[in-house]
Amino acid sequence: MMDTRAPLEYAKGAFPHTVSLPLMTDAERAKVGTCYKQQGQDEAIKLGHELVSGAVKEARVQQWLAFAAANPDGYLYCFRGGLRSQITQRWLAEAGCEYPRITGGYKAMRRFLINTLERVVDQRSAIILSGRTGCAKTDLLNTLPNSIDLEGLAHHRGSTFGKRPAGQPSQIDFENNLAIQLLRKDHDLAGNDSASIILEDESLLIGRCALPAVLRARMEGSGVVVVDAELEDRVEHSFNNYILHKLGEWQAQEGEELGFAGFAADLRDSMQRVRKRLGGVRHAEISAILEAAIAAHEAGDNSQHRDWIRPMLELYYDPMYDYQLNKKAERIVFRGSANEVRDYLLNNSGSR
Repeated sequence: MMDTRAPLEYAKGAFPHTVSLPLMTDAERAKVGTCYKQQGQDEAIKLGHELVSGAVKEARVQQWLAFAAANPDGYLYCFRGGLRSQITQRWLAEAGCEYPRITGGYKAMRRFLINTLERVVDQRSAIILSGRTGCAKTDLLNTLPNSIDLEGLAHHRGSTFGKRPAGQPSQIDFENNLAIQLLRKDHDLAGNDSASIILEDESLLIGRCALPAVLRARMEGSGVVVVDAELEDRVEHSFNNYILHKLGEWQAQEGEELGFAGFAADLRDSMQRVRKRLGGVRHAEISAILEAAIAAHEAGDNSQHRDWIRPMLELYYDPMYDYQLNKKAERIVFRGSANEVRDYLLNNSGSR
């Protein structure tokens, strides 16, 4: 879809598979908005046509034509399906391209997705996949056909050390993508009303992205399936996920040298944020191990990261997990190894 809203509006919230091709820039839109408030709609429209005319207008029409040619089954929209999308559609038609416009625009589609999220959450049961940090819950989740990866949608690994270098989507983008995933899963499960959607056990916030209240309430009342894993297996998974994969992401974005510096700074910042809960003495001890591991890693040996990951799991993450799981004890319906949990979910979530 072609989004003709201003870039600032697009950045606040958009839909997947859309392209920002605005009728007006942020500065142009601001001028027209001021004119509208001071002189009324007619003068604002007149100013808009003055600002977007001549070579400026021609360049934008050519961009729209190129989009329409590349996306013959697409649509265009603005915020409410009003003047901006109507003008864009008319200028395209004048250039020989009849292109459809979405009635109601972004606002109507956003309302549809909010309603969809609430409807699917209300009608579909859920199963919550839980387990200690490092037990590869997300990897398991993504092998299951009825699942939705909330951390993937939030672009965050879901823990204090879970920040990713590319950043996170806006809250609205997160909610839009979540609603679309729920719509797709509900469509896939059509005719199977007893089938459940499988979600990973998450707190209210995944990084800065907040779970919608209706989904959070559904999760808090759902059955819990627990993955059990040995400590050393969890250390190894955490090493791969939070060291090897994280460094790869940083270096893919920033280059080898700057990427390593960003990766190291990210680890230090994350460690600093657990200081209060970990306690001053333990924090100092584990921070020293982390610094030694970073230095060794920079010199070519990444293996020492396991030496700080292990006590972080035992002294920081496991106590928090055990406390939270004890509060959910009555909701636990199954627990076992990853393979046992996968078999259970395949047979009890309606995916077969």
